[in-house]
Amino acid sequence: MGLEPAEHARAPRLAISADRIFDGYRWHHDAVVLIDRGVVQGIAPRDQGVADWPTEVMPPGTVLAPGFIDLQVNGGGGILLNDGPTPDAMRAIARAHRRFGTTSCLPTLISDTRAKAAAAIAAAKSLDGIDGILGLHLEGPFISRSRPGIHRTDYIVSATQDDLDWLGELSALGSSMVTLAPECVPEGFVKTLATCGIRVSVGHSEATADTLIEAIDEGLSGVTHLFNAMPAMSAREPGIVGVALTDERLTAGIILDGIHVDPLVVRAAFSAKDAGNIALVSDAMPTVGTELDHFELMGKRIRLRHGRLVSEDGTLAGAHLELASAVKNAVTLAGISLDDALRAASLVPARFLGIEHHRGTLSAGARADIVALTTNLDVVTTWIAGKRPE
Repeated sequence: MGLEPAEHARAPRLAISADRIFDGYRWHHDAVVLIDRGVVQGIAPRDQGVADWPTEVMPPGTVLAPGFIDLQVNGGGGILLNDGPTPDAMRAIARAHRRFGTTSCLPTLISDTRAKAAAAIAAAKSLDGIDGILGLHLEGPFISRSRPGIHRTDYIVSATQDDLDWLGELSALGSSMVTLAPECVPEGFVKTLATCGIRVSVGHSEATADTLIEAIDEGLSGVTHLFNAMPAMSAREPGIVGVALTDERLTAGIILDGIHVDPLVVRAAFSAKDAGNIALVSDAMPTVGTELDHFELMGKRIRLRHGRLVSEDGTLAGAHLELASAVKNAVTLAGISLDDALRAASLVPARFLGIEHHRGTLSAGARADIVALTTNLDVVTTWIAGKRPE
C-alpha cells in the first residue's frame, strides 16, 4: 500500500536532523533523514549534501525511528470500535494513538455480531490505507469458549465452511488479520484464509501443539497476545506457548504493560525466540489518550484501576496502553535492547503483514512515517508521509 496522491502533494522535500537515527536495521549518528514527497530518499551524515534541503533540527539527544505499527487496537480517544465500526471511529482511534508514535494500525473488532463484522470490513475498505488505517483485525468470533477473556460467550461460535464467504471480503483490504482457535474451525479453513492473503493468528485457544503445528503448515503465522488466553506451557504439554517460542514461522504479539505478562516472562520470551519474530501490541481500549477511568464493553462496566482495565469480576479487559509505553517498558522493565524494542514496534509487525518494503523502516523508498523520542523514550512528535499530523 503506497502513498495516496493527495499525500504526495502535501509532503514537500524535507530533511530531519537528529543525534541518533534508527532505520529499523542499524543506527546512524549525527545524521539526517532525507524525505521527498513523503518518501524516504535515504539517511546521510549531517555535513553531506543537505544544504539545499529545508531542515528540521531535533533537540540534542533525540532518537528518530520508524513510526510504530500496532496490530491490535480495540479503541482509543474515548472510542471503542465495537460500539460503532465506522470510518470515523477508525480515524478517531488512529488519531488518538498517533501522539504516542503509532503511525499505522489495524483497528480491532472483538467477537460480535455478523452485522458488526460486516460494517467493520466495509469501513476499513472505504479508508483503503488512509489516515494510518492499514486494514482490519477480527479477533474472534471463532475462538474457544474455554478461553473467552472479556469476549461475550454468546458471540463465540465455531466456524463453518460457509463463513469463508464473508471472511473472504478481508482479502480486498491492504492488510487484514483474523485471530481464531484452530481447534474451532473446520479442516482447510486456515489454508483458505491464508491463501487469500489474510494473516491468521492463534488466540483465545486451547489448541494442542500438534493442532497448532498443523495450522501453521496450512499458513497460520501469528500468535495473539502470547501467554494470555491460552494454557501455560508445561513439561509434557508444550501447547501454544511452546510452539510459539520455538517455531520461526510464527510472529508472536505481546502486551507489554507490566500487567498482562510479567516482565521477566517477557525477557524469557525474547531470549527463547528470535526477537525478529516478536511484535509489541497495545490491545488498547477507549481510555488511551483520555482521562476516562471507565467505559462500557458490551454491557459490562470496565474500570481503570492503577493502570489495569478490569470488569467487575476482575477479568482483564484489554489494556490501557499505547506502543510508546510498550517500547519504554520493554527497555526499562524487561531489559530488552532499544534496537529490539523499536523493531518489535515497527519492522516486525510490518514484516508480519508483508509491507516491510514501504513501512516499518526508514530505508530508501519507504513511506516517511517517523517517530521522534527523547532519551527517556517519551514521544516528541511524529511525521506521517513526511508531514506532522495536524
